[in-house]
Amino acid sequence: MTTCEHLTKAGDPSPRTPEGCEECLKTGMRWVHLRRCLDCGHIGCCDSSPGRHATAHFREEGHPVIASFEPGETWRWCFVDETLG
Repeated sequence: MTTCEHLTKAGDPSPRTPEGCEECLKTGMRWVHLRRCLDCGHIGCCDSSPGRHATAHFREEGHPVIASFEPGETWRWCFVDETLG
């Protein structure tokens, strides 16, 4: 795996809504997998979910790195450099 500056500088904030996707919880939508923003702790659903809220959060806020919020998964993704870390 390659590394980018965003992945190297990514934080480790607490999840804002550890019970699930922040937007889906508000609207009653369902999600497939969860992602945590490593800038602010936003929990959003993956692109396989109807809401695609993790990607929407990146587009709205510009926070570049997410991490899987699934048990047993430790990968991170940089939207800017399209790099897995």
